[in-house]
Amino acid sequence: MPGVYLIWLDSPQIASQETQPGQFVMVRCGDYLLRRPLSVHQADGGEMALLLTIVGKGTRWLSQRKTGESIDIFGPLGNGYSIHPDSKHLLLVAGGIGIAPLVFLAQQAAKLGCSATLLLGAKTATELYPQRLLPSGIELIIATEDGSGGKRGLVTDLTPEYAEWADQVFACGPMPMYKTMAQMPELRNKPVQISLEVRMGCGLGVCYGCTVKARSGLKQVCKDGPVFNLDDILWDKPSFI
Repeated sequence: MPGVYLIWLDSPQIASQETQPGQFVMVRCGDYLLRRPLSVHQADGGEMALLLTIVGKGTRWLSQRKTGESIDIFGPLGNGYSIHPDSKHLLLVAGGIGIAPLVFLAQQAAKLGCSATLLLGAKTATELYPQRLLPSGIELIIATEDGSGGKRGLVTDLTPEYAEWADQVFACGPMPMYKTMAQMPELRNKPVQISLEVRMGCGLGVCYGCTVKARSGLKQVCKDGPVFNLDDILWDKPSFI
């Protein structure tokens, strides 16, 4: 995956807590003032993994860290995904780097004895998350925009076919993906949880820089999310203020 890095951290203070898929940490990247929010990709015992793509100077600095170096993080923060006790069939929809929290969720699903199908989308095959790093037992369906891997098209093109089978749907990806899903009749009566990825200033609900418009009023992604129900967000209006 060009420009994408997987970093493992020895972090017992965070990884040993009740960290849930969908939660995130705030990472200080060198001397840059604002921390970067990153989803917890995996948490196992005292170790935690972050999956990141280079989007600026801060994430580039983070991608260049070497074994034995220390970085400043705090978390876990926010509210994660929630698997209902009576759910047995889970549909995971990942768009690009949106795979980051869903691998952690797939691992939790396996521990709970749930069947999970992952719809994984990317622009091209070289940008697909490596299948060898996925939990065993998960069904993988791939879509690429150029047809170089799996089915040609968007990951949302695959979603209606698998929606009826699922007890719950979990998604992480770009905003256009969510807006498309919100218009799908196959998902209107389904519990769908999504993770919003937005710019954050503090990660603690202090600066209000990540406020979105929801049916119940203004919500802060860092504090009230980042996981929301799909139908809670007002997609037909400018959501972010």
